Amino acid sequence: MASGIARVMRCTPDDVFATLSDGWLYPVWVVGAARMRAVSSEWPRQGSKLHHSFGVWPVLIDDETEVVDWSPPQRVRLRAKGGPIGRAVVAIEVRPHDEGCVVRIGEEPVAGPTLALPRALWAPMMRLRNRETLRRLAFLAEGRRRERDEGAQTLRPDAPEASDAPAGQEAHADVAAADEAEKGAHEPATVDVPDADAAGAAAGDERADDAADAQTPASTETSTDRAG
Repeated sequence: MASGIARVMRCTPDDVFATLSDGWLYPVWVVGAARMRAVSSEWPRQGSKLHHSFGVWPVLIDDETEVVDWSPPQRVRLRAKGGPIGRAVVAIEVRPHDEGCVVRIGEEPVAGPTLALPRALWAPMMRLRNRETLRRLAFLAEGRRRERDEGAQTLRPDAPEASDAPAGQEAHADVAAADEAEKGAHEPATVDVPDADAAGAAAGDERADDAADAQTPASTETSTDRAG
């Protein structure tokens, strides 16, 4: 894949795949993903999907990502679909390294307006985006390793107890100022009621998409490009 880029991460391949297996973290490390709408209960098994949106608020486009190949701790292949933006296949490959592991990501558009442009135009931009994506993924995976080495608990089973430890003086001053401003504003609270159609993205839309996608086999192309 022409957009392939690699990064050495100071963590184990298992740390990388543990991060990838948490679907709710997707917008944290994927550049362009803005919010999560739903995560398939089977994630990250093959055929499972993430429902998310990309763009910059308030211009957001609903998107979805499907797992085509889940082979930890070596490889994951995803199919991303963004409505009129098109579709792309994303491959993430991990191999051991003296300092931890090398993670390589490659992305290849397979449908949409990008294909109408010369490869020399979109491939460099995609490499820049994927370089930042790997940087964000490294923060998460290496942070998981550091917490493990320090004996800290990465995933909490429940909310921690309230603490008597004080916040900083400036923070307390800002809170007091906000409380005073709120008392003088007398503004009623606004309550948002979820749209039933939007909530259906987690269930009804997924079933409809599955039926439509069943007519098109997922791409299985491989890449021999070096990371650039």
